[in-house]
This record gives sequence, C-alpha cells and structure tokens, in this order.
Amino acid sequence: MKTKIAFAALLLGLAVSANAQKKIETTELPKAAQEFLQKHFSHTSIEVAKKDAEHGEKGYEVKLKDGTEVEFWKDGSYREVDGGKNPIPTAFIPDSIKDYVSKNYPNEKITHIDYGHKDLDVDLTNGIDLEFTKEGKFLKAD
Repeated sequence: MKTKIAFAALLLGLAVSANAQKKIETTELPKAAQEFLQKHFSHTSIEVAKKDAEHGEKGYEVKLKDGTEVEFWKDGSYREVDGGKNPIPTAFIPDSIKDYVSKNYPNEKITHIDYGHKDLDVDLTNGIDLEFTKEGKFLKAD
C-alpha cells in the first residue's frame, strides 16, 4: 500500500513539474522579450524557450546556445540573466551598478544579474556577489 501511495505521489510530482515548464516557440515569447534578446544577444541563438511557472509566477525561461540563461517576467521584461562564469552584456544594466562595479572592481566583469522581489543581485567573474536596491544603490558584498 505504501508503495502505491509513493508511486502515485511521484507521478503527481512529475506531472506538476512537466506543467511548470512547457517548451514554446520563440515567437510565443512576449514582444518585449524577443526585442531584448535580439538587441543584447544577437551574437548567439536560442536553444530552447519555455513557459515557466516558477514560484507561482508566470514567466518565461530562455537558454541560449552560448550557455546564457535569461528569465523574463510574464510581460516580457527581463528578470534574470545568467552567463554562468562568462561575462554578460551590460547595456541593459543600470548605470549606477555598472559604475559601482567599474570603480570598485575594475578588473572584473558581470556574469549574472537577478531582480528579486526586494533587491537586485549581481555576480562578478571573481565570484563576489553584490547586492543593490532595485534603484541601484549598493547594499553589501558577499
């Protein structure tokens, strides 16, 4: 009996997980997301695009052929750009953050930016994690 319950729970978990991320065509991304990718990542192409319901919020997740991952809010504005260990383009990053990084970490590049609910997280090539307010004011470094 316990085995049947565990198996049923496993199947339910897989079904929920499959529904949380559904592959879509690039043309199904919001126009703002398509324009963002074209403007800042025209040097690479999209490997896969998914509709994503992470944390109960509807949005989109895109993996690029160069390994960069970009997440968008449901309106198509970017939420997170993750280059892994590789630098990401910075034209879309607020000037106050770029200025802070270039002044305090002149030899480092930004590899990740993430708009959370309360703050903005930026990772650098040297592994340092910086936190800013959503307005771009420095909070702390880890």
